[in-house]
Amino acid sequence: MLRLLDALGNPQQKLPPVIHVAGTNGKGSTVAFLRACLEAHSMKVHAYTSPHLVRFAERIRVAGRLIEEDALVTLLAECEEANRGTPITFFEITTAAAFLAFAREPADVVLLEVGLGGRFDATNVIDRPAVTAVTPVSLDHQHFLGDTVAKIAFEKAGIFKRGVPAVVSHQTVEGAAVIAARAHEMGAPLHRQDIEWTAERRADGRFHYRGKQGFNLPAPGLLGPHQYDNAGTAVAVLECIPGLTLRPDLVANGLRCVEWPARLQPLRAGPLARLMPNGAELWLDGAHNQAGGEALGEVAKTWRDKKLVVVFGMLKSHDAEAFLKPIVPYASRIETVSIPGEENTRSAEDSAIAARAAGLAATPHPSIAAAVTAAAEPGARVLICGSLYLAGRVLAENGAPS
Repeated sequence: MLRLLDALGNPQQKLPPVIHVAGTNGKGSTVAFLRACLEAHSMKVHAYTSPHLVRFAERIRVAGRLIEEDALVTLLAECEEANRGTPITFFEITTAAAFLAFAREPADVVLLEVGLGGRFDATNVIDRPAVTAVTPVSLDHQHFLGDTVAKIAFEKAGIFKRGVPAVVSHQTVEGAAVIAARAHEMGAPLHRQDIEWTAERRADGRFHYRGKQGFNLPAPGLLGPHQYDNAGTAVAVLECIPGLTLRPDLVANGLRCVEWPARLQPLRAGPLARLMPNGAELWLDGAHNQAGGEALGEVAKTWRDKKLVVVFGMLKSHDAEAFLKPIVPYASRIETVSIPGEENTRSAEDSAIAARAAGLAATPHPSIAAAVTAAAEPGARVLICGSLYLAGRVLAENGAPS
């Protein structure tokens, strides 16, 4: 990565202040809250996130706007030429293209989401970001990052830099210990949830944050109790940005108006939504690991007003049974599907076997539309989940905004 960037004139050294975000769950939502709040303060924001759902250009926002396809093609061609055929990964060369785009367009802040891990991630080439952040760490991508939360936390904390504030969300005991040790070793000042800052969901649904300042805020615009923690992480990061004076009304506007597809997103229009009979609802979420399943389980616990039917598909690299177990007590059945166009998808039959092992009746189907049709019944709430890649196919097939 450094070799290619050097050939491109080191664009990573010519960026506005960078906020670097790692973690297992909540990275994308935290970045979405950050972007919404910064833009509410009239700041121009570059953002690099992954994966995309429908179009690759979703990964790169230049001064608030999705990169144009023609501009992206030109940047990728420039990176390919500079690379001169040397072995390089898809993520590395696209990250280099994002840095080029960001270096050439004025902005106030860069929001940079880690792709995988942190320590050896292609994004970890910023010598001195303004702030780093680690959202909750749990088991995921064990074949790359290690088979324990402690090992994975060590990789995530690899983005810490000497003297740079490190904002840390809720962690397991073992993850917190590793992260604290790494921060101490790097001389990175820690800003930890429930120690240096708190995020509390009040009985009326409002959001109370206390850190360097106190904010009494509306409920976050993204649904689910876990989003209060992600919103709190974003506000803690905002408090650490040098020279930024936060206005409570603008923070409130940002948290309320945030947009981030496939995070408990209701689908109210489009071909798949039209399969729902009277009184039924269709929801989409990209959660795909055990911690994501636990977060959905907490949401499902509050969904007692309607029968819950799950449409489920997952990649082979994730633990389907561990993901489904927290959801099983609140669901009536599971309709399974493979992820169209994904080489690494579990078959619908394999997902059905995992769902039965988790404790629910499950039926495999040949397509997303067939699975949604089977799930649809009057008055039901249908939740499609298990993979961001599945979520992307659903949004492409549904062909309509929420």
